[in-house]
Amino acid sequence: MLFNFQLRKTHFFTLIFLMVTASCTRITSTELGSGLIPAVDGVNTLDTVMEVITDSFEETDTTRIYRTNKVIIGAITNDPIFGKTTASVNFELYPSSFPFAIPGTKDSVVVDSAVLILSYKGMYGDSMQPLRLRVEEISGNTPLNPLRAYPVNHPNVNIINTVGSLASPLDLNIRTIKDSVKNRYEKATNQIRIKLRQDIAKRFIKDYDSTNAYRNDSAFRSYFAGFSVKVDAVNPANALLYLNLQDTNTKLALYYNSSTTGATVRDTNVIYFRFSPIVSGMANFVTRNRSGAEINSRLTTTAKPDSLVYVQADPGTYVRVRIPNLGKLSNRIIHRAELIAEQVPDDNHLFTFDRYFEVPRILLLSIYDSVNKRKRSIPNDYIIDESGNINLLTFGGFASIKSVPGYDRLVSYNFNLSRYVQGIVTRKDSSYTLRLSAPSNDSLSYFPPYPNNLFTKMAYLNAAQGNETGSGRVRLGGGSHSRFRMRLRIVYSRI
Repeated sequence: MLFNFQLRKTHFFTLIFLMVTASCTRITSTELGSGLIPAVDGVNTLDTVMEVITDSFEETDTTRIYRTNKVIIGAITNDPIFGKTTASVNFELYPSSFPFAIPGTKDSVVVDSAVLILSYKGMYGDSMQPLRLRVEEISGNTPLNPLRAYPVNHPNVNIINTVGSLASPLDLNIRTIKDSVKNRYEKATNQIRIKLRQDIAKRFIKDYDSTNAYRNDSAFRSYFAGFSVKVDAVNPANALLYLNLQDTNTKLALYYNSSTTGATVRDTNVIYFRFSPIVSGMANFVTRNRSGAEINSRLTTTAKPDSLVYVQADPGTYVRVRIPNLGKLSNRIIHRAELIAEQVPDDNHLFTFDRYFEVPRILLLSIYDSVNKRKRSIPNDYIIDESGNINLLTFGGFASIKSVPGYDRLVSYNFNLSRYVQGIVTRKDSSYTLRLSAPSNDSLSYFPPYPNNLFTKMAYLNAAQGNETGSGRVRLGGGSHSRFRMRLRIVYSRI
C-alpha cells in the first residue's frame, strides 16, 4: 500500500510567524488520510511532533498454531539482526476409517513403497539456499494429544521425543517445489515428497492389519505415534516453509501390488492416510536463538530507551511506546494524530537480508493491561463492527513502501490515533503506554468507542488478519533515532 503526498506550500510570512511564535510546530505531510484534514497554515491549523520513548522486549505470551493454520518447518541460520530460527512439525496421519486393512489377501500383497507427501503453501527467507529435511518417528512415550493446541514457543516444556529416522535426509531445492507431479495416481503441484525407507513401507502395508495396529485409532497410535519433520539448522539453510496439513496434498501414500482373484496380472495400487481434524494430533514448534545477533544487546526487561527498536513476528519481539507529554496537552481540536514508525535500513545488506527477510505485512498497536495480562484496543480509534470487521484501513498498521533520499524502498507503519488523543485533551481520558507487535493468532480486550466504552469483549485475531507465524521482522527507528525516529504527529486547531 503506497501513499504519496506532496508538502504544502507556505507563504514566507507564515513561515516567519511560525518561527517566532510556535517553535514546537512544523509543516510536514501526513501519511494517513491527508485529504480529510485542513491545510496546515500555521495560523488557523498547526502541527506538532511529540516525543516518544521506545524500547524492545521479547514476547513471552503463548503463541499457538491451530489445525486450520499453516504450519512451519525450516531453519534460518544467518540473520545478522534477529538471529537464528528453527521450526519443526509433529503430526499424525490416519486411514479413512477403522478397522482398516490393505485390500487383498495378505500373502498376495507385495510392498512397493511409502511416500510422505506435504502440501507446500509458501516460504519466508532465501529460496536460493537448499534445506535438508529429516523425517523421524515420534516416540510412543511422548504421544501427541489430539485435544490440545500446543504452544509454538515452548518446545522445552511440551517435549515431543523421536525414536529414529523414517527416511534418508532430503536435500530440498525450494525453487522446484512448485514443479508439477504427474503420474498415474495424481496430477499435482506444490508437493514435497519424501520416500520412506522400505522397512517402514513394509510396516504399514504388510505388518499392520485390522487385528493389531489398524483395529482403531487408539491402537494405531500405540503402534505408530506419528511423524516429526525437521530441518537441519546448518548453513546455508535460511528459509521457513509453510505447509497445510489438512488439504489433499498432504498424505501418506502407500503403494502396493496385490491380486484378489488369483490372476497372474498384478497391478500397483495406492492407499492414502490423511490428517484428520478430529483425531489427529499436531504440534508445531518454533525456536528463536538471538545470541550473537544485533537484537540481543537491545532487548530489555526494564526501562531502556533506545534509538533502534525491533519487531519480530510471533514468537518474536515487541516495542513499548511511551508518549510522556501527551497527557499534558491543553484542550484543542485534533484533526489528525498519527503515530509514524519507519524502518531503519540495513546498509550492509540492502539487497540481501533486507530483501528476503521481509517485514511483517501488518503491525498491531495496542495497550497492554498489566493487571489482567492481556492486550487492549486503542480507545476510540481501533473499531470492530458487529460483523467482526476491523477498521484497519482507517486505523492503520499495514506496511507501506515509500522512497526517501538514499533509499528506493523504505517501509513505514502509520496509525491513526486522532480520537484517542482527542479524548485525552478534551475529557482527560487516560494516556496509556502502547505496544507495537506483529501478531499471528492473538486476542485483545476490545472496548467500543466512547460513550459505549463501559463494557468489553474479547476479540480474536487470526493469521489472515495478521501475519503467518514466524513470517516478518523489521528494525524501526526509536524515539531518539537521528533520521528515522518514531514520532506522534498532531495536526490541530486552537479552540
